[in-house]
Amino acid sequence: MINNDVLRSIRYMLDLSDNKVVEIAGLADPAFVLGKDEVRAFLLKEEDPEYQACSDAVLAHFLDGLIVHRRGRDERLPSRPVEKRISNNVVLKKLRVAFELKDVDMHEVFAAAGFPVSRPELSALFRQPGHKNFRPCGDQLLRNFLRGLTLRVRGA
Repeated sequence: MINNDVLRSIRYMLDLSDNKVVEIAGLADPAFVLGKDEVRAFLLKEEDPEYQACSDAVLAHFLDGLIVHRRGRDERLPSRPVEKRISNNVVLKKLRVAFELKDVDMHEVFAAAGFPVSRPELSALFRQPGHKNFRPCGDQLLRNFLRGLTLRVRGA
């Protein structure tokens, strides 16, 4: 899924302003600077001449910042390096952590979107890429997860 679409979905889900998106992205790494104008450019449609593609680094900082924003920073743990490459599986994992979702919650989110997922399917999404049962998360699966999570957060 395109990083811009993920950012748009999460922004809508949590009803975040451009300033709040900038603030959340900065929570992951204070040295990371994201401008309000950049956020606006990420949220535009692809046809718009001002449109700018959201890089993996920006999305990774935003998702890590979202975890800190929703759960708080754990000072006992060392800060983790930001991922260089963001896949749909990584987005799913980070959202699961940020919203503190257990397996039951994940199944409810997918069911709310009208896209039920079996237990083995779900656990395969969270395995390491080299594992024999690893399954890459497709765009449709992530889109339905974001839709279900939006219904859960914002209500029907």
